[in-house]
Amino acid sequence: MSAVRDVKVQYAAPSALKAGDGRAEVTLGVDGSRGPVGLRGTVKAPALFRDALMTAFDVLGSDLRYKRKDLATYLAYLTKQGKKANKEIWEAQKKFLEQQLGNEEQPRHVLEPVLTVTPDELSLEVFSRDESSYARLALPSSLFEGREVAHGTATLSLDEAFIARFERLRSWQPVSLEVTSRGDAPAAQTKQVPWAWLRNFVQVQSAATLPAVVAELAPIDLYNLLFVLRTRAAKKPPRGLRFELVPGAQPRIVIEPFETVLECHGAPWAGKTPRVVRLFGRQRLLSLARALPHVKSAKVHLFGAGLPVFWALDFGADKGSLTVGYTGWTDSGWSSASAFDALMPGASAETLADKAHGTLLTRGPSAFDELVKALGAPAKEVRAALQLECLRGRVVFDLVKSQYRPRQLLDTPIDVSLIRFGGEREKLAHRLLEGAGAVRLTKVHDLGSEGTELSGEVEDLEARRTFTPGFTLDPEGRVRGASCTCLHFKRSGTREGPCEHLLALRLFHQRRQLHDEAARLTPEGRALIRAETRTYVRREGTSELVYRVSLDDKLVRVVWGPRHQEARQQRTWFDSDAQARDAYFARLDGLTRDGFIDADAQLG
Repeated sequence: MSAVRDVKVQYAAPSALKAGDGRAEVTLGVDGSRGPVGLRGTVKAPALFRDALMTAFDVLGSDLRYKRKDLATYLAYLTKQGKKANKEIWEAQKKFLEQQLGNEEQPRHVLEPVLTVTPDELSLEVFSRDESSYARLALPSSLFEGREVAHGTATLSLDEAFIARFERLRSWQPVSLEVTSRGDAPAAQTKQVPWAWLRNFVQVQSAATLPAVVAELAPIDLYNLLFVLRTRAAKKPPRGLRFELVPGAQPRIVIEPFETVLECHGAPWAGKTPRVVRLFGRQRLLSLARALPHVKSAKVHLFGAGLPVFWALDFGADKGSLTVGYTGWTDSGWSSASAFDALMPGASAETLADKAHGTLLTRGPSAFDELVKALGAPAKEVRAALQLECLRGRVVFDLVKSQYRPRQLLDTPIDVSLIRFGGEREKLAHRLLEGAGAVRLTKVHDLGSEGTELSGEVEDLEARRTFTPGFTLDPEGRVRGASCTCLHFKRSGTREGPCEHLLALRLFHQRRQLHDEAARLTPEGRALIRAETRTYVRREGTSELVYRVSLDDKLVRVVWGPRHQEARQQRTWFDSDAQARDAYFARLDGLTRDGFIDADAQLG
């Protein structure tokens, strides 16, 4: 199986901006190989048009991966020091440095921004260079005067020169826009887009279809958050954001590690159970600064540990919206594999997916409840079918309007079987998980502020061996200190990616967490718990009181005190594990009655 997907593109004209005589003409060149796609009209709000598009372009160009310094810098330093050598010696030194420090990242083809013209809006979708940020900009038809359109989806031709000129677009100038796929088109080009890139692109969109915890913010709240992130740099972890959500109260954001508390001014949270949700990758939020003056309201959609978080910005009635998703890691780190594992619908979704897509083509953008009624199927099956269509590239979910919209990403639907796994080793990891008892957790050690240490055993029947992988999950959900007894790890460690045994243990741990979280709500599930640690928090003025309650067979341990201060602790031994378990859950229930929030609860 090829690692790339061939995509044919044919741009008739490059994107360009022409300014003069007190007005500006913007031309966006799109791919014409799939038929005519276009729009022509006068922009009613030039400042919003410029800032919203530049925000999308900023997301497109963002790359927070580590960038190694140019090797030529070292050679230039030697030259300044008076070191003399012939060309052969310089080339040998450069080759040696490349072998020691790693090769420079090779450029690869990716899909350009995806532009869609529909009867009600013009939308633009972009995916960042480090594959960690996704943005969808929607501009309504009412924003364009004298609108003439040709409906369809195509990729957009962009270059650095156009973006630099577009950034200097004056807000007082009348702006005319033309999206065109016509012109003296050269011969079609074939781009080889990696399946891994397409997988990440559609998975982020598929995550948006899952049920979420939603917190509403006012524009001033977003301004305050960006101001703190821009003016204060954290020199040590954790570098996250904590959302404290209490039913009937306005959301609260805590910026770590400074413990800066931002009291939000949005609508009170409508949930039924208090929650503490931690987010990472917060520096990516700075890309929203340019669009901030136009934001009327903002909502944060929280899906769970390891899954993306979406910020839905509404520019107001008839002005459009911007939805930005951040994954919290760069280059799709392997520690997230367990989270995206839940995004793949089962085989039962196949039969309903085509019908759901046809219904959307007939009805147009539709809410989930409307589609459930139109399809006459259970809500769970309809959601799985729509999720499958998102993975195929034929449907996109509009978080601002809570609507599913038809959108053909490629000329043919994506074969989901080709993006089911991120690589051959991930496929092998799932094979190991299929065997009953093949993957076992032998040790779960809570390290406090350092994270959780996990050890396990993986029985590989084909290799006729049992391997012992292990790693540490830090408080930000990243994997540290991985180890395994297999040949792959002994040869290269994690430089070439994790082995299938580490992936299988990570997946098994994530599934067990979700299962235990659901089971602990029932008496039968609680009876099976013999060891766990939960953290409960309650804010008291400007400080936060933290309780960590641990159960370990016959021992119940309680550590409490203000956050980042010296804590007190209490240990109690019981005659039986049943008595210890009853005392443990009695303490948790008492903390809940006293207004403490379970900070370890999984979103769902």
